[in-house]
Amino acid sequence: MGGGYWTRNSFIAYSHSRGRSVDADGHLDKSLTDGQIFTRNHMDPKLDPKDVVRECCDSEEHPATIPVILALDVTGSMGAASAEVAKKMNEVMTSLYDRIKDVEFMVMGIGDLAYDSAPIQISQFESDIRIAEQLDLVYMEHGGGGNLYESYTAAWYMGLYHTRLDCMKRGKKGLIITMGDESLNPYLPKGPLASVTGDILHGDVETPSLYREAVKKFELYHIHVCHRQPDRYLERMRDSFGKLLPEGHVKEATVEEISDTIVKIVTDFAEGNSPSGQEISWETGDQPEKKKFWKLISW
Repeated sequence: MGGGYWTRNSFIAYSHSRGRSVDADGHLDKSLTDGQIFTRNHMDPKLDPKDVVRECCDSEEHPATIPVILALDVTGSMGAASAEVAKKMNEVMTSLYDRIKDVEFMVMGIGDLAYDSAPIQISQFESDIRIAEQLDLVYMEHGGGGNLYESYTAAWYMGLYHTRLDCMKRGKKGLIITMGDESLNPYLPKGPLASVTGDILHGDVETPSLYREAVKKFELYHIHVCHRQPDRYLERMRDSFGKLLPEGHVKEATVEEISDTIVKIVTDFAEGNSPSGQEISWETGDQPEKKKFWKLISW
């Protein structure tokens, strides 16, 4: 997957085919609500995470791919923020392609493994208008629970065990950006995670252990969306994410600032200006073995 290039004209044509108006700047109509953009009432089979491996492959067209996983919180409070990403996707992609030609995006929907029917949704890696097409497939479940966090690290888990990246053969990492408005989850529950992914697990996936493995393959960022006044989750979020992610890897943005924040993170990462995380350890491009991780989380 991942052929072609994003263009403004292709976005306008696609938007018109969906019955959406586009302004002179290439943005979707600002009056569109999240319910008008995300119209699915169940998970699309194309985004089903069970037994899949998503590939980001180098090619003549994209010889130095930069894999980016953008994981959107699809629970009850985050519809407007995800809609803002959809509305400004043309701005995000054209801004990136002005400077970086080999970015490939995977879109994920992340909910709550303990409560939701579709807590993980995962697209292919793409570099053209199919990014917008797959974003439109995301089921905005509006779920979640009363546990003060969502399953954000499911994006780390899927990136670690359910992707194959050619960039690793070049000694490079991918990039994962999670986006939400609550604290970092302390673990991923064994039963629901195994059920939706098809994996065999010997215990809950504890977040610190998962982080130590995932950071070898990806740089990890989180964007906290500041849309509550007052934001009673802000300090808890800073404390929970700050215990693991390096300085500069946790961003705070209003709904209107999300697209600029995404562009800044991806551009800095691609140009080598992002804050330093753990160095890549699989220089030959080998993938991590789940059985090694199982021992780590089995007690």
